[in-house]
Amino acid sequence: MRESDVTELGQRIVDNVDRVIVGKRNVTELMLVALLCEGHVLIEDVPGVGKTTMARAMARSIGGQFRRLQFTPDLLPSDVSGIVFFNQKTGEFEHRPGPIFSNVLLADEINRATPRTQSALLEAMEERTVTIEGDTLPLPRPFLVLATENPVELEGTFPLPEAQLDRFFLRLEIGYPGPEEELELLARFQTANPLETLEPVTSPEDLMAAVQTIRQIHVDDELRAYIIDITRATRAHDTVRLGVSPRGTFALFRASQALASIRGRGFVIPDDVKTLGRPVLAHRIMLSPEARLRGRHAGQIIDEIIAGLSVPVEQA
Repeated sequence: MRESDVTELGQRIVDNVDRVIVGKRNVTELMLVALLCEGHVLIEDVPGVGKTTMARAMARSIGGQFRRLQFTPDLLPSDVSGIVFFNQKTGEFEHRPGPIFSNVLLADEINRATPRTQSALLEAMEERTVTIEGDTLPLPRPFLVLATENPVELEGTFPLPEAQLDRFFLRLEIGYPGPEEELELLARFQTANPLETLEPVTSPEDLMAAVQTIRQIHVDDELRAYIIDITRATRAHDTVRLGVSPRGTFALFRASQALASIRGRGFVIPDDVKTLGRPVLAHRIMLSPEARLRGRHAGQIIDEIIAGLSVPVEQA
């Protein structure tokens, strides 16, 4: 697949999701960045802004097998990965696959499941395999987890552990629509839900071809150093207890390649890195108790770090 094909594919996906989600093309573009990097997405926002709808629209747009799993406190790991049972007809043990054996898994309200169940996703999200009764089984490619989380309701929820947060490629917030966008929303959903008639605009095979193409996007040595400077600065910041891991550094690098390709360039520019800093890195750092008491949040710290670093300048 050529670089121009990736740009055209990305435009089709964004336009398709835009038929359902009003006025959030920038959020859709960032989600597409994660998909092209085979990364998993955590959509965190208040109730009713369209988290689940956006996840479903993206899943339908890229085709493949889609499964939805509602996370609840009584959900078991076997409900996610499947079970091994004895088939009396054949006289053999067989594996009954769980919903995780799909191209796109929508993990709705993931923080309502217990840590034991959440941990069932760790191997799958990182290795794209599932181990059941000692057997390691591969997952379909592409394999993407689109998870939603409500940060407002704390009762009956279990915070995601740092190890699992770090496995999400990026975290997104949708936000409230503007007045004109909300009027358009009412008109668009008045007679029918456009999600019900949404059709795929690509295939898993084309998506995997695009994944390979974006890895060829050029990243200048100075921009590589710039990315490393950003992540290393989080580890030395006086308000940060736990900085960005090397996995986060690589995620920012890959995301910059994907964004450049979506925007029709064969090379990364500093603005690509700046745009992706908060969604890719903010959920990967842990602030000190003192910083949290002062009302600081991770997104502010990432913005301050990026603003305080020298930006590579193209040589004439």
